[in-house]
Amino acid sequence: MLLMSNIRLKLCPGNCPFVSVCLPYLGSLCVFPSGAGGWAPVESNKYQWLEVDLGERTEITAVATQGRYGSSDWVSSFLLMFSDTGRNWKQYRQEDSIGAFTGNSNADSVVQFKLQQPVFARFLRLLPLDWNPNGRIGLRLEAYGCPYKSDVASFDGSGCLLYKFSPNPTPIRTAKDSISLKFKTLQNSGTLIHTEGLHDRSLTLELHKGTLLLHLRKGSSKLGASPGPESHTVVSLGSLLDDLHWHHVAIERVSGHVNFTVDKSTQQIQVPAELSPFEINEISFGGVQCHGTQMVLSRRNFHGCLENLLWNEVNVNDLAKQRQKVSITGNVTFTCAEPVSVPVTFAGTQSYLQLPGAALHLQFRTWNRAGLLLTFDLQQQVGSLWLYLSETRVRLQIHKAGRILLDVVTGFGLNDGQWHSVDLTARRGRLTITVDKEESSTAHASPSFPVVSGNNLFFGGKRENPFNVFQGCMRHIRVDNNAVDLIKVQQMLIGNYSDLQIDMCGIIDRCSPSHCEHRGRCTQSWSTFHCNCSNTGYSGATCHSSVYEQSCEVYKHKGNTTGLYYIDVDGSGLIKPQLIYCNMTGKPHSQTHTHTSNTPTRSYFNYSADAEQLGAIITQAEHCEQEVFYHCRKSRLLNTPDGSPFTWWVGRTDEPQTYWGGAVPGSQQCGCGLQGNCIDSDHYCNCDADRKEWAADSGLLIHKENLPVRWVVVGDIQRPESEAAYRVSPLRCHGDKNFWNAAFFNKETSYLHFPTFHGELSADISFLFKTTASSGVFLENLGIKDFIRVELSSPMEVVFSFDVGNGPFEVRVETGGMALNDDRWHRVRAERNVKEASLCVDSFPGTTQKAPADGHIHLQLNSQLFVGGTASRMKGFLGCIRSLQLNGRTLDLEERAKITPGVSPGCPGHCSSYGHLCQNQARCVERYNGFSCDCGLSAYAGPFCQREVSAYFKPGTSVQYTFKEPYELTRNTSTQSQSSSIYSDLTLRGENVSFSFRTTQSPALLLYICSYYREYLAVLLNRNGYLDVKYKLQNSRDAEVFRTSIRNLANGQLHRVSIRRISETVRVQVIYFVTINSGELDPEIARLNSLGFSGCLSVVQFNSITPLKAALLYPNTSPVIVTGPLAESTCGSSSPANTYPAETTHPLSDHSGTVGTGEPIVNAIKSDSALIGGVIAVVIFVILSALAVMVRFLYRRKVTFHSQEPKSIKPEADSPEYPFHSEPTSQNVLSENQKEYFI
Repeated sequence: MLLMSNIRLKLCPGNCPFVSVCLPYLGSLCVFPSGAGGWAPVESNKYQWLEVDLGERTEITAVATQGRYGSSDWVSSFLLMFSDTGRNWKQYRQEDSIGAFTGNSNADSVVQFKLQQPVFARFLRLLPLDWNPNGRIGLRLEAYGCPYKSDVASFDGSGCLLYKFSPNPTPIRTAKDSISLKFKTLQNSGTLIHTEGLHDRSLTLELHKGTLLLHLRKGSSKLGASPGPESHTVVSLGSLLDDLHWHHVAIERVSGHVNFTVDKSTQQIQVPAELSPFEINEISFGGVQCHGTQMVLSRRNFHGCLENLLWNEVNVNDLAKQRQKVSITGNVTFTCAEPVSVPVTFAGTQSYLQLPGAALHLQFRTWNRAGLLLTFDLQQQVGSLWLYLSETRVRLQIHKAGRILLDVVTGFGLNDGQWHSVDLTARRGRLTITVDKEESSTAHASPSFPVVSGNNLFFGGKRENPFNVFQGCMRHIRVDNNAVDLIKVQQMLIGNYSDLQIDMCGIIDRCSPSHCEHRGRCTQSWSTFHCNCSNTGYSGATCHSSVYEQSCEVYKHKGNTTGLYYIDVDGSGLIKPQLIYCNMTGKPHSQTHTHTSNTPTRSYFNYSADAEQLGAIITQAEHCEQEVFYHCRKSRLLNTPDGSPFTWWVGRTDEPQTYWGGAVPGSQQCGCGLQGNCIDSDHYCNCDADRKEWAADSGLLIHKENLPVRWVVVGDIQRPESEAAYRVSPLRCHGDKNFWNAAFFNKETSYLHFPTFHGELSADISFLFKTTASSGVFLENLGIKDFIRVELSSPMEVVFSFDVGNGPFEVRVETGGMALNDDRWHRVRAERNVKEASLCVDSFPGTTQKAPADGHIHLQLNSQLFVGGTASRMKGFLGCIRSLQLNGRTLDLEERAKITPGVSPGCPGHCSSYGHLCQNQARCVERYNGFSCDCGLSAYAGPFCQREVSAYFKPGTSVQYTFKEPYELTRNTSTQSQSSSIYSDLTLRGENVSFSFRTTQSPALLLYICSYYREYLAVLLNRNGYLDVKYKLQNSRDAEVFRTSIRNLANGQLHRVSIRRISETVRVQVIYFVTINSGELDPEIARLNSLGFSGCLSVVQFNSITPLKAALLYPNTSPVIVTGPLAESTCGSSSPANTYPAETTHPLSDHSGTVGTGEPIVNAIKSDSALIGGVIAVVIFVILSALAVMVRFLYRRKVTFHSQEPKSIKPEADSPEYPFHSEPTSQNVLSENQKEYFI
């Protein structure tokens, strides 16, 4: 409805002879005849305003403006103020940040604003900021709203109201209770509400330094009470509430929680069990002395006004007026008497206040650490006095001609937004500064010159200022012991000023509520805030983005190794990061619980992650499992086939599970029952046979919805001779469903649609894409005016654009000539928050742009989210999008693509981007949802073929590898004896041999390769620890020996040896580590062989053959003979040994070590990241320093039997591109003849 009753107008302080304002009951805004078309002040400047008195407090819901009729006069932007008394104004802000309203663009159109939060006030004031530059200020105004009922009570700090529910307290117990009220005060501390209940339970609402504290307490808070167990919960909400404006408070108790609301902020509090149920006997308002005993909790009663005080919809003020159930203590009145306080705001760099006078008192409040409070010239040209804030302290200095004659400092922490007083006096040669009237904050000085001010005092600025300007509020300014009437200053009757807001304090607490997420600490200045994200695990202007990856799978594909990593499963979501062991080679330990008691027992299992974290990681993983074992003797497990289970377990659903490992939910079976191989076919579990002999049931629990095992109940152990032992292994998960979730868009008109994206204050978008197209929209979401979009604008540029009401805003990243349409995966991450917007593409330099200081901050969208296309007819995307996440939540592209024409689930071609991760001659193999590394031709193993295959040898241990014979040899065994003559003219052009070793033994035979021609290659350490390479390529000639110059390789350190021969050229490289055995040997080699080898051998490779790997990993399918004990070891790793056995597992159990930030803690090398939801692990070796020696050898060719001179090394022979032939062929590989390879 329109507001029209008893309207009075008050105009600007200047001359305003042309005034004609109309606010009608009905219809459109007033239309006046010529000459009477609205309000137009004589002067158009920033000191004009229009004030409306509505006669009583009213709920105002909207305002509308129009230019002056028949003119070129209109207001294009303005501020809106409100007040109860016509003094102490408060500015209405949109979204808590926007102060200015957009007005008219002509004289005729009407612009209406619906207020997001209604205003309850008697007075409105409109202050023009901008107007038609070709006209002047002109305005017609209309306000909309409803009548407002107000019941108030005024407290002077000595009174209170006590509401008792019965003469003899009979507790009232209800499922829901509520208290609501409004309050206004100038005091920053005091108790508003205090309740007493049974069992010493109490609730107290206390104003402390302008913030409301809600105390929930069990235990007496009275003086002299006997001590006892206490419980105390405190929650704070609100800020700067001592501004003499009305603030709404509501406390609602519903079952086990309390909803605490202050103005527009609500916080939900879970009531501790010891505080529930809460049965209230009595409530006091305005203080605590109504109970007859002074309370320890608060020492100050409330001083101010309470309005519309309701307890469960009962008007307590009405009861107090009628003296029904409510008693009054002290001085309480039912009108709101407000003290007169006229603050002034210094908002800009040009703000100042000039006053005449001398001795001084003032109060100020600010968020800034520094700023000028006051300056004036001293009489007799003694110098200039400067009173200012410096590092949150008050400092006074007297300067003359660039020299500091006096320097005094006092106070501390004065930038906390609270009111602080400063008194400056100079008497009898003694200068005194007192802060907050405290003796501890008083400083004295005795200058040798008189400190007497000149004609003018300057507050905040004006003069040439060597210090920071003051931004904040001042009030209670006294000069010469007289209070300064700032209203007269406003009316230009005394003093002078510029760019001040008089009769209001415009301070804003930008940290309440805080925009810093994830427990980031908020600090602020007058114009902005800052988030300290230290030790939170998040980064960015608002601590929104996680510094950790979302799974071990992501860490893995960034090249990280086994170790402890923080995993943030939902990225920027609410779930906390968790420390997880990303295991690439290790097998976690399990704990066995043995029970022989005669009563059922229950055991609980603790995990390093909480229930929410576990649930998220299990949901994200491709597969999870947990192995369970039950060892029994006359102890039945599930009591199959028809009995009630004696033992069961409970998972995250909190429901008893009556199946065991290897079976399916609901089956009441064990694994043997499902497979039909139990020891007694009448039962579905081995233990249910109830035999006296020990038996066991074990298997994997793989149904993710029930994992992990939280506790186990073991029942059948009370009978004589009953015994049972059980074991639950750690939870192991692998795979990341989100990481490879992809869709392929094969038409520009195709797209996927999802529900509206909700990222009002913070929005982050991340995904990977690959394409051959030059441009296209990745995603888009529209609102009425707002939108958000990410697009490839050109082959070398990605654009992140949005509009939150301040106009389109773009952030661009250019790749500097590097094309993004190369059909390889590229990562994009965009973020927008209230402070800034940022965009990152791969490792290119990111771009960040600051948000407007006083702009709209809420992103309001209402359409569907389009992925791969757009609703605005822009060019769609052609290519693949993968792992699309919005605010930490992954969109299931594959599932939606299955039902969408023009879009296919999944995306091929991962090896083009990730093939480089397959190392050590491994081959990248494409998979539907990723890739794998084929280590068949590599001496290494592991997911990326990076794990050294090593073994520790003792004397008597050897590995013999027999090369397969050609088909012609194996077809007729009678010809095997003639193999030497049959293949006598075949030769081997070269070898490529590499291995690693670690030993302290010398002499020692490390490697021996021979053919049936008795030609051989031997690698050995001589008695001095030198490495010798011995070649014999003809029976008729002596062996030739090459000796390296590296001394004492038998030093226990890791060494790798690489030998490459092409024809007559041999290249030996010693970097780091390998061993042997054979039949008929050269006498020297035989002697060394008899000594055996003690040490470590690793990654042994001869051409394409990897004998040690075959012996350790594939002994049953490879042509190997192992003599003596041989087991895989980590001795060949140059990094510290990994204590976890080789197995792809993910235990959620604690591991020792110090936690770093995004770096592995155990057995890992510093790198950029790690792995998935707790999964695979890779042991990466570190290449040590190397010495490469190139030698030229003179060999005799079999075909000519002639000696040749040493030939120079051909450059192409040593280049990586040189075609070494490592596959068996009929022309050049030793396996053409029967040969053996010994380790």
